[in-house]
Amino acid sequence: MPNSPTARATIPPTVRLARGRHTGSRADEALRRSLRRLKDGRDIDDFLELPADETAPDLVFEARTRVAGGVTVRARLSLAPGTDRGREWTLVAEAEQPWDQAWPSPAGMFWGQEPDTDWNHDAVTDLRPGEIHPLPEEDKAVRRLLRACARDAWHVHVVVHEAMTTDERGRVPLARWLPPGLRHRVVEHRATPQQSRVANWALREFGVRVPRGGAAVLPGAPVPEGYDADAFAVRAVFLDGTEPAGLVDAVTRFDALPRVLPDGARDALTALREDWHLLTPEEELARERALVAMYAEALEAMTKSRDLYREAAERAHEALAAYQDSAGTPATRQPPPPRTASPSPLQHLTRTLERLRTGTTRPRRAAPGEDGEPAPEPQSTTSES
Repeated sequence: MPNSPTARATIPPTVRLARGRHTGSRADEALRRSLRRLKDGRDIDDFLELPADETAPDLVFEARTRVAGGVTVRARLSLAPGTDRGREWTLVAEAEQPWDQAWPSPAGMFWGQEPDTDWNHDAVTDLRPGEIHPLPEEDKAVRRLLRACARDAWHVHVVVHEAMTTDERGRVPLARWLPPGLRHRVVEHRATPQQSRVANWALREFGVRVPRGGAAVLPGAPVPEGYDADAFAVRAVFLDGTEPAGLVDAVTRFDALPRVLPDGARDALTALREDWHLLTPEEELARERALVAMYAEALEAMTKSRDLYREAAERAHEALAAYQDSAGTPATRQPPPPRTASPSPLQHLTRTLERLRTGTTRPRRAAPGEDGEPAPEPQSTTSES
């Protein structure tokens, strides 16, 4: 993962993410029914419903549970408004310690294990995680599907090639053998014996190849650090009803790779951490104390700023008084020397017009003192007798 400002944050080891689509018509009622039953059975501590409004159109459910004998898990599920395809949901859960794959799936906690599994649909492909899905018969449809699955960052997609047509023993989903925390995240695709070539043709641009009679785990997007196509390809998967240990190991190792937060997951994780409402009395007391401490700190900062401003103002007044004392009072100041007025352009224009009016066209003589020379003494004239 490049260490740069544009690098995307990875999924914390304490966090579990899930996303899907509920294709039924009563998604909110299914959630309320499941959470209420779990609370009545003391399988969860509590849950809370936050209604949608104009600024937040999603319906939000919060739930708190304990796993492994006391590890607290907080989970938040947001249910988007309904469309003709159903209602998409996003789930983020965070534990007090790194997540263990043996813990129950948070998605199963919210939705329960009812026979109605309308909630368990991949939002990208509409396929159900935890079940077997044959590849389409048309080659172009296979390519469109696998290209979308290879870029999916929310689920783990696995392509299994059947070396020969399987019987009932080979129709056991991979999810049966997976840890509980992975069963609702793995989408299994099956390629018939004749589809080996088209499956590899569709996955060629991702550098992935499904061995004949084997399986491959698709990389997702962006490709996790540490993913190598050969390391997550299984040469042989025996579809005879026995545990496919090699494939289970590949899926488990892939789930442990550091992966970036998918699109939309960052906001969901931020809401879980910063906008959590389902508080215990101890947590409410701690939050109130934190608010009091924050307000006290802000008040102290404001008081300090006021004192600094007052001190700066006093120093400015002292500096101004000292400057006035050193410059003297206005009564003792010497007036500036008078400036010699020079004829204005209007005066020159008026004199020129006067000469033109009287017919005088001789050049203008310099006014006494204009050229720096003394004016000549006036001469008296006498008339002849």
